[in-house]
Amino acid sequence: MAQKTIPKKESNGFAIPRENYRYLLIGFAIIVLGFILMSGGKTDNPNEFHADQIFSFRRITLAPIMVLIGFAFEIWAIMRIPRETSEEN
Repeated sequence: MAQKTIPKKESNGFAIPRENYRYLLIGFAIIVLGFILMSGGKTDNPNEFHADQIFSFRRITLAPIMVLIGFAFEIWAIMRIPRETSEEN
């Protein structure tokens, strides 16, 4: 049985192709945005409790979804294989 040979591509010494780093930065920005949306809700007086500030839609639902989307985007950016252009063939 003949074995298939995989053509070797030029290696720049990095495990992840160069263009994937841009996507990694975008995913990191989405994660940071999620944590920023999650912050807040502090009061000056510790005896006051504002449930509408702490348990708001932004902090309980939107921010964790943004963080999960960011982590999924990071995994996709790491696993992504760049498409070959016609110049490389």
